[in-house]
Amino acid sequence: MLITAELGDLTTVEADAIVNAANSNLLGGGGVDGAIHAAAGPRLLEACRRLRKTTYPDGLAVGDAVATPGFDLPARWVIHTVGPNRNRGHDDPALLASCFTRSLDVAAELGAPSVAFPAVGAGAYGWAPDDVARTAVSAVRSWSAPPGAEGPHVVRFVLFGDLVLAAFERALNA
Repeated sequence: MLITAELGDLTTVEADAIVNAANSNLLGGGGVDGAIHAAAGPRLLEACRRLRKTTYPDGLAVGDAVATPGFDLPARWVIHTVGPNRNRGHDDPALLASCFTRSLDVAAELGAPSVAFPAVGAGAYGWAPDDVARTAVSAVRSWSAPPGAEGPHVVRFVLFGDLVLAAFERALNA
């Protein structure tokens, strides 16, 4: 698996699937979540509302992941994952790692050869960029496809600033 880190706008990335740092209600929010919802168009919100009414009436659990179509995005799919909010006392790195591994599980189920991730948990959820980077890179490197599925061949960390990029570069070079 090729794993890279780059500065960029996740909503414009050419990847089979992009990962949304969603909140548990799946109905949009700020940061990456808001940008993805805005770029994907109103059908993404409709798809998320259907998921809430059917599969996730209580919301998506922290560390879990689910996919919707990408609609107006270049990516075919959006994989929504809910990071642990460190500002609210959710500081278990295993839950943060699960965001990355569960997203890769979903990508494998979809047959997505490439996946682009943001720095899930950094920013509004209070995780330090170095902690997110170490956890994310370790989780991706240790992940293996479920039996009978072929996992992604390319994982790109598409990041929003130099500080976060530097953290991911350090983690990738460790």
